[in-house]
Amino acid sequence: MKADYYDYNLVAVILLLVGFGLVMLYSTSAYTAEITQGNDMYFFRRQAIISVGAIAAALAISLVDYHILSKFSIPLYSAAAILMLMVHFFGITHNGAKRWLKIGIEFQPAEIAKIAVIVAVPAIIVWQKEWFNSFSGTCLPIGAGGLLALFAYVFTDNLSTAVIIFAIACVIVFVAHPKTLPFLIIVAVGAVVVGILVFFLWRFDSSGGHFRLQRILVWQNPEKYIASGGYQIMQALYAIGSGGVFGKGLGNSAQKLGWLPEAQNDMIFPIICEELGIFGGAIVIVLFIFMLYRLMFIAQNAPDKFGALMVTGIFAHLALQVVLNICVVLNLIPTTGVTLPFISYGGTSVLFLMMEMAIALSVSRMIKFRRQEKDLWGDSVHTGRYK
Repeated sequence: MKADYYDYNLVAVILLLVGFGLVMLYSTSAYTAEITQGNDMYFFRRQAIISVGAIAAALAISLVDYHILSKFSIPLYSAAAILMLMVHFFGITHNGAKRWLKIGIEFQPAEIAKIAVIVAVPAIIVWQKEWFNSFSGTCLPIGAGGLLALFAYVFTDNLSTAVIIFAIACVIVFVAHPKTLPFLIIVAVGAVVVGILVFFLWRFDSSGGHFRLQRILVWQNPEKYIASGGYQIMQALYAIGSGGVFGKGLGNSAQKLGWLPEAQNDMIFPIICEELGIFGGAIVIVLFIFMLYRLMFIAQNAPDKFGALMVTGIFAHLALQVVLNICVVLNLIPTTGVTLPFISYGGTSVLFLMMEMAIALSVSRMIKFRRQEKDLWGDSVHTGRYK
């Protein structure tokens, strides 16, 4: 079947972000790679190979009808839950975090869980459309997202990913549901509960022994706790501040020379700002905004609810990761282990982000447009759909 439309704008911004990310990754990681691996292109080469393969796979998968995912939503959901459970028993630890599995290749099952919730929650909503508007009808899709989030937190000890998974499910249900007030109440109650938990944790652990409370203390005063978690965020702020408006020039960062830990991972945005200045950071943000705009366009024009809600989930995931990563490096929120999509080092992240882009592009292929012609008076008239 010939497609009416294919979102080449989305393809273009994906290629721009990946290409820019590879350039910045090499600039950021060359020193560390030379010291730790004996090869300044170690991180760049691995990321480039995975990125090229993932882009090719995404473009190929985007030609497949996305409706087939509805049939595999339950197996995908189950596989994500089982793989996260396996992490608890057979997981691999990096930097003190046990979040990886090695089954031929090494990957993070929590990334699969993000795709699983993006596919499964819309499928559940479509299947139960007759009673979705009732309270019980909303419990099942939100509960499905909450269960995967719980698995991510309990079995991989990854609170930030758990929050993202649950937030994706909530955004999808919010968009699909005709009523807004119940969700506003839920958000208000959730904020109060979180505030109470933080207060009691602070009240009964004033020494800051709990590592998540320690992150809150560091966030409030990174200079005071520089020896116990504030060092990284202080170095990130130094990098951003020293870059000025147009930066020191590509490759001229000082903080990447061993001063800023994990510069090629969660902290790559400060290096962008140091080398390319606020201008470079703003360009990155504009590219992400344009990508989100294209996803919103696809969701609004999708031919059915299943496709629209899946793209809505992809929109929510991407927006959450970008906002959380940038807010962390600016010290606007406590530290979390969230990477900057398409730019931070991480093969698993790039691979599964590309699979999400493949889904969005597949939905875009199904968009139908009405052809318009002018009559003798210059007014537009519909003459039917393109075939």
